[in-house]
Amino acid sequence: MKTGNQYYDEKHIEFLEKLWGDGYLSPGGCQEVNRLLSRIDLSNKSVLDIGCGSGGITTSLVTDYNAEQVIGIDVEDDVCAASIARVEKLGLKNKIKILKVEPGSLPFDDLSFDIVFSKDAIVHIADKEFISKEIFRVLSFEGNFVCSDWLRSHDEKPSVEMLHYLKLEDLGFDMASPLRYQAALQNAGFKDIIFNNRNKWYLDQARKEMLILSDKKRTEFEAISSKKYMNLTIKTWQAMIKVLETGEHCPHHIYCRKPQ
Repeated sequence: MKTGNQYYDEKHIEFLEKLWGDGYLSPGGCQEVNRLLSRIDLSNKSVLDIGCGSGGITTSLVTDYNAEQVIGIDVEDDVCAASIARVEKLGLKNKIKILKVEPGSLPFDDLSFDIVFSKDAIVHIADKEFISKEIFRVLSFEGNFVCSDWLRSHDEKPSVEMLHYLKLEDLGFDMASPLRYQAALQNAGFKDIIFNNRNKWYLDQARKEMLILSDKKRTEFEAISSKKYMNLTIKTWQAMIKVLETGEHCPHHIYCRKPQ
């Protein structure tokens, strides 16, 4: 589903927003973000949004969750352009800054943010240990890291079904287990680490998405892509549902704190 060197070009953004909501490029849209943030108070906080996508969540952190300042970062031109346009349209340039960054170290000073947030983006980062240390570094003392991410149940060789799904998805996913995440966060220095397995929720959602893509609104999605693209998308969802059913694909909510 990749175009050239980009995973999320304008057409892919339009496609995913039609499925999950304007400005949302990951499952559950604004409702799942609300569930993720239900235990976190962002009021008057400075927030780093890793993988800001097309900016729906990034702007919501200010308009719906009362964050004081937000910096959204991503690595691709089209999503950053979409985010910047959204920020400008909403008149939030004084509250939100969008930066295109290179993969690697976070380009911020130590202790820069009260909250580091990410919604289904760290799956694109292979080195979970390094990014955990970077998040810990840029967080202020007593700051929180809260994220949703796509995990898999183990760190052994992926099953044949998982390898088939990842090949079809072709979005550069590098999925790690909860155990690896736990170790990475602990070794970085985080405390009060909480994992919430969202597999059952997303299995139900993925089945609903499958009906939308293959039946209820296929023609609408085909109009912004192609018949060939839709055939591939449906095969991808079918493969994804299989690994959700086995539990090997297990999205999680993750929470932790940087101690004083």
